Amino acid sequence: MNNAHGFLIAAPQSGSGKTTISLAIMAALARRGLTVAPFKCGPDFIDPGYHRVVTGSPSINLDGWMCGEEFVRETFQTCLTSLTGQTVAVIEGVMGLFDGIGASSRVGSSAQIAAITGAPVVLVVNARGMAASAAALVKGFAGFDPQVKLAGVIFNNVGSPSHGELLRTAMAETLPEVAVFGCIPRDESMVIPSRHLGLVTAEDNPLSGEFIGRLADVAERCLDLDLLCGLQIPLTLPGIKGGGKTIPLFVKRDSLVKIAIARDAAFCFMYEDNLRLLREAGAELAFFSPLRDAVLPDGIHGIYLPGGYPELYAGELDENCSMKESIRMAVAADMPVYAECGGFVYLTEGIDASENQSSADFAGVFPVRCRMLPRRKALGYRQTELTEDVGIGAKGNVARGHEFHYSEIVAMPEWVGLCYRVTRQGVTLGFEGFRIRNCLASYIHLHFGSNPDIADTFVAACREQRQSKNKPLPQSRKAR
Repeated sequence: MNNAHGFLIAAPQSGSGKTTISLAIMAALARRGLTVAPFKCGPDFIDPGYHRVVTGSPSINLDGWMCGEEFVRETFQTCLTSLTGQTVAVIEGVMGLFDGIGASSRVGSSAQIAAITGAPVVLVVNARGMAASAAALVKGFAGFDPQVKLAGVIFNNVGSPSHGELLRTAMAETLPEVAVFGCIPRDESMVIPSRHLGLVTAEDNPLSGEFIGRLADVAERCLDLDLLCGLQIPLTLPGIKGGGKTIPLFVKRDSLVKIAIARDAAFCFMYEDNLRLLREAGAELAFFSPLRDAVLPDGIHGIYLPGGYPELYAGELDENCSMKESIRMAVAADMPVYAECGGFVYLTEGIDASENQSSADFAGVFPVRCRMLPRRKALGYRQTELTEDVGIGAKGNVARGHEFHYSEIVAMPEWVGLCYRVTRQGVTLGFEGFRIRNCLASYIHLHFGSNPDIADTFVAACREQRQSKNKPLPQSRKAR
């Protein structure tokens, strides 16, 4: 059995500093010339954006509830075996190490991903106000689940060198088999800004080279990076049937379909695996910006509008009339369109003014308007069952995803199709998934890895558009 180098960074609870420390370690290893393969446990989009900025590589979400164990294993295995050179896999956890979908379930937790991948766990402990008690806390985590291997600990928010020595001594006397990889001193300047959906996105708050350098300096100075890099993950994992699918060699280039993918500061929430699965199904991806581009890319056969923060760029999206017209024309021409969350909001008539939000007019495909709320409207995993045949699957197909937003729409007219029956852990939440012509939109971010039919069906619908006898989609010449 071959081994790869890597580990999973977890914590007893959210707010312990695992994102900042994960970025510091990634930055330091990348500066050493190593290839860092970043991963993120759970459905989050924002942390992977920062991983990409620091490492230069896309970060892959690993989620045992949305995608299941087999998909997570094969995705992780394929990513590591496809890399060359000196590679270290760094998996950032989610919430507390054992926090999943329920009090007694590991599903959806960092611990589940550690068990699936075989990654040793490095526990980040906020040591503020603790000494020997920190060792007691670590001892509880070390013996809690035999499927999770706790390799060591990083103490964060350490008040002084003497505080660090107390922590190291307590660990040496209580848990000598658990390594102390280092102590990170308190430093408020290392905090990354946050907003209602979590951290501010990497697109909206680009990390400066100076800041990334400081993170790397802290990791080099305070952590035993050589010891961390020595941690190993088994490459041949039980249950692996083979790598992910690839486009067959007999597929000719001219048989590919071209799908336009919105990707800019306003639309940056998408799972990298969704893009990979579209490519593997036979799609050529053409990225565009609803903020900057006047029209859709030429020669496309479908559109994917992912989520993001369109409300933060409402004025610019409103002013780009030619792009809005281009999208309306695509929908009117029966082009397959799939939109989720922020992408769905962009397809409505716009956002109404509120205390902290100016009004704006958007594409107007769906005859409703949105409003921003002071409190979160929805949060959590979602399972969807298709109630009719649509561009991402046949009636009865099930897919899983995640919902998290602060906006809401007014009542959708009855003539707009409803395509999803939505449940959460077996409890029916109602119906969602709105369809007009070949345009399907929803607040739910679906992970295409939860159902292999999604990418295949959407690409097939786009191929049908490509092969139709319709005239090419006209492009607006109206200036922005």
